[in-house]
Amino acid sequence: MTMQIFRTKKVTSEDPIEHRLRKCLSAWDLAFLGVGAIIGTGIFVLTGIAAATQSGPAVVLSFILAGIACTFAALAYAELASAVGGCGSAYGYSYAAFGELVAWIIGWDLLLEYGISVAAVANGWSGYFCNALVAIGLPLPEALTKAPKLGGYINLPASLIILGLMGLLIMGTKQSARVNNAMVLVKLLTISVFVLIAVFNVNPENWHPFMPFGWFQTLPDGKTTGVLAGASIVFFAYVGFDAVSTATEEARDPQKDIPFGIVASLTFCTLIYILVAGLLTGVVPYTDLNVSSPVAHALNLIGFKGASAMVSTGVIAGLTTVMLVLYYGLTRIIYAMSRDGLLSSFFSEVHPVTQTPVRVIVLCGLIMSLIAGFMPLGDLAELVNIGTLAAFVLVCFGVIMLRITQPELYRPFRAPFNPVFPIMGMLSCGALMAFLPALTWLRFGVWLLLGLIVYFAYSIRHSKLAQQQSQQHFY
Repeated sequence: MTMQIFRTKKVTSEDPIEHRLRKCLSAWDLAFLGVGAIIGTGIFVLTGIAAATQSGPAVVLSFILAGIACTFAALAYAELASAVGGCGSAYGYSYAAFGELVAWIIGWDLLLEYGISVAAVANGWSGYFCNALVAIGLPLPEALTKAPKLGGYINLPASLIILGLMGLLIMGTKQSARVNNAMVLVKLLTISVFVLIAVFNVNPENWHPFMPFGWFQTLPDGKTTGVLAGASIVFFAYVGFDAVSTATEEARDPQKDIPFGIVASLTFCTLIYILVAGLLTGVVPYTDLNVSSPVAHALNLIGFKGASAMVSTGVIAGLTTVMLVLYYGLTRIIYAMSRDGLLSSFFSEVHPVTQTPVRVIVLCGLIMSLIAGFMPLGDLAELVNIGTLAAFVLVCFGVIMLRITQPELYRPFRAPFNPVFPIMGMLSCGALMAFLPALTWLRFGVWLLLGLIVYFAYSIRHSKLAQQQSQQHFY
């Protein structure tokens, strides 16, 4: 049993031609995929919340610290994506480095991360969309905009946007990438409008005091504040660059294009976050930013109502791309786990025309649509954070392990300063995990326990590696 759960997948393994995805994404498609996933909830929502309740104007430092932690992880992702490949992201890398059980745990973890993320962002998207309908005089009945627990029947816009994205992903990866690229340009234009206005309306007095909450402190009610606590919140803003690595099999030149897509998107988005956070706390007092759309709210406060409306439109486009990329990543991880036999082969069928895993796309879309429509997610969003950080820690450790166990492996991209940078990634991401509440750890543990039950009841006997071993014993 011990040997079975630690069996590793060979990096050089090839998959049957009928289970391969179409190679159609360029390096810039991948970079835009990363930007599409990263720039969304973080810049349009979390910036204000973190500034008002955690960091003050020093939210800029919170973004820098979270960005540094992600940079270490991004370099590790880039090395493993170029060397190991596959469409399963951290799941695939763990399979090669640590063995089947660890790969299953991290894959199961990623299903939670991506699935809950899409449903959570759909709830945020619904709020902005409903506000836009009210602004043009076509409000939806309140019962159709809230989950039953909140007094409504269904959050209909949240459900419908996921079903719309389902149709787009079924059409094909290249078509989805084109829509993503267009929406990324819209939200970058939106951010440009804010920057051009804000840079001429900065009041330096708003930056004083710069660190009203200090570096870190625990309040009597158990909540944490300060720059470090703010970093654990704005970390959500960076979730998504890892989705680029799920597109490895659909990249035209994955060994070069995936590292470019990961590093370029994270670098660009970090600079954008720092710029916007600095300007946002400069144009209005940080105490005024604890609202759902701080960028639009700030423009309203300084008298630019037309620009504020335009920013709200950009938010809708921005959150749409976040959902699209995370939804895409979720389907590719399930597809990879199915192809390895850890999930039913039902999920690894590829449509002969679009060369997309249509069954997985439809199933995920229906489930996430129901979750977004009928469940107010609340604290579940914290599960996204802990799941992502756990994946980042394992990927950084995977770089160290594979350098030791497979030193001869061809690595077109090598993470610099090994093992210092991977260790720094493990420590920084682990530290951010420590800021999360105990209840989040408990929920995460329950989800992983459920995953272990599924693994020992089904996956351990049906994995492709198990079948190969049984054939070898037979002969």
